[in-house]
Amino acid sequence: MLIQKLRLQRGWSQEQLAELSGLSVRTIQRLERGQTASVESLKALGAAFEIDFSHLKEPEMNATMSQSVSADEALALAHVRNLRGFYIHLAQYGIVIGFLAIVNLVTWRHYFWVVWPALGWGIAVLFHGLRVFDKVPFLNGEWERQQVEKHLGRKL
Repeated sequence: MLIQKLRLQRGWSQEQLAELSGLSVRTIQRLERGQTASVESLKALGAAFEIDFSHLKEPEMNATMSQSVSADEALALAHVRNLRGFYIHLAQYGIVIGFLAIVNLVTWRHYFWVVWPALGWGIAVLFHGLRVFDKVPFLNGEWERQQVEKHLGRKL
C-alpha cells in the first residue's frame, strides 16, 4: 500500500513507475498488492521515489501503513483499481471490435458478422460496468457486508 500511495501522490501510473524504476509492471502490481519485495526492487523503487529504500521495507510498512491508510482510503483505492480495469476493458472492446469491423467490411461485405462478437463481448462489458458502478443490487458493497455479517454471526 505504501508503494501505491507514493505512486498516486506523484500522479504516476504503474507503467510510469515501472519505467522509472526499471522494474516490470507485473512486479509493481505484485508489490502494491502487499507481496514481499527483494532488496534490489526496494532500492530501485527508493531511487524512483527519491527516498531511502529502508522506508519501503516490509516491517516498517506494516507497522506504519496500517495506521496511515484509513479504511476509506483503502476502499477508494480499490474502487479506482476496479474503475481503471473497466476502462481498460472498454478500450480493448472498442479497439478489437473496430478492427474486426474493418476486417469484416474489407473481406465480406455481404454479411455483417462482426455484430455477433460485438454483441457477446458488449454484454460482458455491460455487466462489468454495472458491477463497477454498483448498479447490480445483489453484488454491491451492501450485499458483501450482509454476507460477511451472516458468516460471522454478528454486525460489523
